[in-house]
Amino acid sequence: MIQLKRVYDPPTPDDGLRFLVERLWPRGVKREAAQLTDWLKDIAPSPALRQWFGHDPARWDEFKARYEAELEDPRHAETLQRLADLARQRTVTFVYAARDTEHNSALLLKDFIARRHALP
Repeated sequence: MIQLKRVYDPPTPDDGLRFLVERLWPRGVKREAAQLTDWLKDIAPSPALRQWFGHDPARWDEFKARYEAELEDPRHAETLQRLADLARQRTVTFVYAARDTEHNSALLLKDFIARRHALP
């Protein structure tokens, strides 16, 4: 199972493995407090795409298409497969910094992996 959580929310045992899926380190968060399993900055949207989106919900559909195109890059295949395999075995939490819980790249990443790897 893959779940989502803001990095500013306190970690809990129910989080399982915690992966930060942001290109930049979140402001005001200490590494120890984040309790991360790993920081997967390379799987996050490219700097150009992140800046273009600017968390503007009006650009959401185009952002989704562009980010999914980036995720199709063969360089990400191994990481995506590893995350899917882990999610089949235990709880995986994608940790993100965005305030908007409905328009963020962690949500798209979760959906992308679920579709490509037949996860619930």
